[in-house]
Amino acid sequence: MLDLNFVRDNLALVEEKLRQRGMNPAEVLKDFRTIDAQRRQAITAAETLQAQRNRASEEIAKLKKSGQDASKQILETKVQREWIVKNEKMAAEQEARLREILTSIPNLPHASVPVSATATPSGVSAVSAVGTAKAVSTSEENVEVRRWDARKSEFVSKEDWERNPPQFDFKPKPHWELGEEMGILDLERAAKLSGARFAVYWALGARLERALANFMLDLHTREHGYTEVLPPYLVNSESMYGTGQLPKFEQDLFKVGTGVVSDQFDEDPYHTPVFGELVQVEKGALDEILEEQGERVVTYIFSVDKVDVGARTVDLSTADIAKTEVCNVPWRSLRYVRERKLWLIPTAEVPVTNLYRDEVLDGARLPVCLTAYTPCFRSEAGSYGKDVRGIIRQHQFQKVELVKFSRPETSYDELEKLTHDAETVLQKLGLHYRVVTLCTADIGFSAAKTYDLEVWLPGQNLFREISSCSNFETFQARRANIRYRPEGKSKTEFLHTLNGSGLAVGRTWVAIVENYQQADGSVRIPEALQPYMGTDCIPAQVPGKTRSA
Repeated sequence: MLDLNFVRDNLALVEEKLRQRGMNPAEVLKDFRTIDAQRRQAITAAETLQAQRNRASEEIAKLKKSGQDASKQILETKVQREWIVKNEKMAAEQEARLREILTSIPNLPHASVPVSATATPSGVSAVSAVGTAKAVSTSEENVEVRRWDARKSEFVSKEDWERNPPQFDFKPKPHWELGEEMGILDLERAAKLSGARFAVYWALGARLERALANFMLDLHTREHGYTEVLPPYLVNSESMYGTGQLPKFEQDLFKVGTGVVSDQFDEDPYHTPVFGELVQVEKGALDEILEEQGERVVTYIFSVDKVDVGARTVDLSTADIAKTEVCNVPWRSLRYVRERKLWLIPTAEVPVTNLYRDEVLDGARLPVCLTAYTPCFRSEAGSYGKDVRGIIRQHQFQKVELVKFSRPETSYDELEKLTHDAETVLQKLGLHYRVVTLCTADIGFSAAKTYDLEVWLPGQNLFREISSCSNFETFQARRANIRYRPEGKSKTEFLHTLNGSGLAVGRTWVAIVENYQQADGSVRIPEALQPYMGTDCIPAQVPGKTRSA
């Protein structure tokens, strides 16, 4: 989240950065100026009235002490108190509206991010295939930084690569064909168990997935200085808010109802109302709306009839015979049935970053470098028809995540190191890849700058994303209230958070199967993985449990 004072003082810059992202500033910022001005006016009025009331109270005390009549002054203080309450209420309402706007503003792209020349107001989606919040792809405007040729174990130019691309003595197969023929990948039974976009691995295919995760964790903890963490796979709404998934991208997440429900209603600023849901409306807000609409009700519990996501309002109706309708009720006035809501994590970034939510770190400890291996769960909303074959885009996949907490002045050096750490996995596995800097229209909602690592897949004859490495600057730290105390100073500051995939295990599985396939239908195991696999090859037909077992 951006700082309110920064947005107020740099509104023109914020508008320009939103346009660079392909977003319409008017839709994102709404009536920010007006709301902010009204909030400040209400605060000033309340403070002025309070000062007058304080002086009047002193005068009343003097009059009473001298035995004089103070009834006029007492009446004035009562009137002043009423106006103070009204102005404080107005300030609080405008504060809530400002917060709604601030939470919908994405991070501002760093000055080094390539500016999209063709960005159009298309919005931003929640998560990339393996990383964090990302926009609609504009890959032709992303800038290639370097390309690794595993045959030479060195970086080469794009032109050199295209003159001498990797060659096979046979036509390489995509992983979904090869994996099924070898009996190590079973998408049909996965669909029977869970539906589309799930996978079952068999025998050495399952061992390959486990071997990759162990190899990555060992590399990052033993050679790169990360501390391994095993976090929960279910998190609360505050955690999802802290890293930027809520409230904007709820549709991309899997929500888990715990069944703990009561007749109590609670605020939930991270929740998006849904049709038919029972809600309670804050009494003061409802009374004002009913007065404007000329309605009367004897209940404050309603059913949601219509949801306006853009305006963040709902139309409600009572459940009684009269079915009284109330329109344009702001979300901030709603209370929801008390239920413990948890979310399946879309990436380990969420729980690992939130480990330090509402905490102050010692500046001498920074950077803090953590790694975690977890399953990741994505609803893939809006991905209908994309990557329907194979295991490129799944509802559940495993990933090794890298997370850093850094001083602001060194965070971009840490981004380069984090990206290199992820690249090292690919280099040690002998996989071709390239690094691209995402343009302003392609970086995620929370990111200020992102490098994508894209691995070469010969069975599909293209590069595919296998890691996104991002610097979020203070965006997540401000939402999650993660601060640090600089050495020798008493005042705390927001630190910078970074993360990246190190790597997406399923996509690395795909890369090995496609790049190391042999003419006889077998798959060689990279030398670095052989100690973890206990073999140097997955034969063309795996003995034991196969797909037909």
